[in-house]
Amino acid sequence: MFIRSERLFLRPGWPEDWQELLERIDDEAVAKNLAKVPWPYTEGDARWFAGQPQHPRMPHFFVTLPSSQEPARIIGCVGLAEDEGEAELGYWFAREHWGRGYASEAARAVISLARTLGHSVLRAGHFVDNPASGRVLRKVGFRPTGEMRKRFSLARGREVDSVEHRLELADPCNCDGPDRMFKRAA
Repeated sequence: MFIRSERLFLRPGWPEDWQELLERIDDEAVAKNLAKVPWPYTEGDARWFAGQPQHPRMPHFFVTLPSSQEPARIIGCVGLAEDEGEAELGYWFAREHWGRGYASEAARAVISLARTLGHSVLRAGHFVDNPASGRVLRKVGFRPTGEMRKRFSLARGREVDSVEHRLELADPCNCDGPDRMFKRAA
């Protein structure tokens, strides 16, 4: 499965992507903002992740910037994962690509796909010391639940407070009717 957004190309990972993945995520500032990424991130970690098969309802994608001049380089990752029985949106981007709107654009693309895959609710969270991720989540339609949750961070080796968010999705659209991404508030 592939997704093209305005500026980005989202594609599945392949086992041969492990080196480029390692180059991009091998940054403690990136790893510490993620729950399931260890620090230091090793060759074995990269080989494992790049070789993971796609789950039909919980896909994940490497994010690239298409270019006619050179091969598209991985700049981050976005996808869905199961957490406590619900679909959760997650993402990361290499530090040199922070603040350019790529996380919001990639998240919107995956949210649209989540609707197509039949998800009606998505959840997401961000560590309290990563407010930039909270801004991304709110920008793409997530709302804070008011709940704080302890999440274990592999990179930090301890539990960290996470601000929890939720997004209720509209029913999947069809070609003949109006399209809305989110449910309207009553």
